[in-house]
Amino acid sequence: MTRAPLPEPSELTAGFWDAARREELVLQRCRSCGTLRHYPQLLCPGCTSSEWDWAPVSGRGVVHSFTVTHQAFHPAWADRLPYVVATVELDEGPRMVSDLDEDPGDVAIGRRVEVFFERVDDEITLPRFRLSHHEEDPR
Repeated sequence: MTRAPLPEPSELTAGFWDAARREELVLQRCRSCGTLRHYPQLLCPGCTSSEWDWAPVSGRGVVHSFTVTHQAFHPAWADRLPYVVATVELDEGPRMVSDLDEDPGDVAIGRRVEVFFERVDDEITLPRFRLSHHEEDPR
């Protein structure tokens, strides 16, 4: 079995990956204006401050958009075809892109999702999303 490419944490992203290992989802938060952001960036897109910290978020949100992938971009995903890649709008506002651990026929824009964590090895735990069955779904 071919191993999927893994993220390479950097000084900028280390806090995100450290939290994921603890099975906690965090986002960068600007210390000046409070803006939450993802992907991690050196400067706040709201006020350009370079002061930030990590803020825990709920890990819940909705499918903002998605696509069903029928061709693997890497051999490691070949046995998962077809799979869903979605933009998740978190309840706190920012959006994240993730594959969804779901049957493509069950996914729709507006469906509630929640984070779960997949431990890959001692260094990397991936935050992924699945449909939420704990909350009222607007569908």
